[in-house]
Amino acid sequence: MPKPIISPIVSIDEISKIFLTTAQATLEATTNQVVTYSSTIQKTPKISMKPDLTCFVQFNGDYNGLLVINFSADAAFEIYKSYMKTMDMPKEELASTVASPEVSDTIGEITNQIMGRTVKEIEEKFNLNAVFGQPKALTLNSSITLVIDSDYRENRRLSFKIGNYSFRIEIAMEHTEFILS
Repeated sequence: MPKPIISPIVSIDEISKIFLTTAQATLEATTNQVVTYSSTIQKTPKISMKPDLTCFVQFNGDYNGLLVINFSADAAFEIYKSYMKTMDMPKEELASTVASPEVSDTIGEITNQIMGRTVKEIEEKFNLNAVFGQPKALTLNSSITLVIDSDYRENRRLSFKIGNYSFRIEIAMEHTEFILS
């Protein structure tokens, strides 16, 4: 009897699917809001940090890459306010603009939670692990295209909505394939 053919899976596509569900679950849990995502994962030639607020973090280990989350000012502020309300922060103590350090700190913390959940799920599903650095959140006035000094040839964009606001996750990874035995 012939052996079944095992088809390799492009790792960034599998990891992107995990990011869709972990980002949604993390944001819904931390903001008490409905978060939706497009089931279409876009293959892009590059990744960029875009205005108004962006957060990035590199991960490496059994798989290597870079995650960038781009928010409009309205989306970042909505996530910040909802996150703080779930933590019982009094309304009068909330930051008043997206440029406040508290907003960047909150987005960085949420990104840290998304990464932690994603790395854990990848380890459970594929028995592979990675570590990641401290996410960095910045407010930007213009886009910055990233030229990464690494072999990150695969790029994907994931689209999300929270309330009436959109935001995107962009992922760059080295080209690898998962071959399940």
